[in-house]
Amino acid sequence: MIQLLFMLLIIQMALILILSFANPIRKLVVKGLDLSKQGRGPLVTKTVAATMLVVFSSTVYTITQIQKRLKDAGAVNPTDEVVMAHRLLEASLLGFSLFLGLIIDRQHYYIREINLMRKNFETAKKPKSQS
Repeated sequence: MIQLLFMLLIIQMALILILSFANPIRKLVVKGLDLSKQGRGPLVTKTVAATMLVVFSSTVYTITQIQKRLKDAGAVNPTDEVVMAHRLLEASLLGFSLFLGLIIDRQHYYIREINLMRKNFETAKKPKSQS
């Protein structure tokens, strides 16, 4: 699962970089995001995000249980340390992935709003034809 989360983070960071700078690929990505937000896209996205949030909270709960067990035992168990490190990495990757998803959503929203304002400004700027 760790490799999958790393791949997801790399893809999300690439999307953020593409959306940050004006280039021909950005128009394609914005159109793709527009299409993904139509129909059943938002429902699927919210379901996946909710599932990731549940897995994230479960991982954080496991981390707190391992910490409590380490404090109660007083001795350090090497197995618990390895499991704890794995869970910490998984939780941090999941949290960062959810955060980057929010950033992508907001960037897409702002790009659409800017494009709408430009279109409105250009239509208002044109001289009206006289009858």
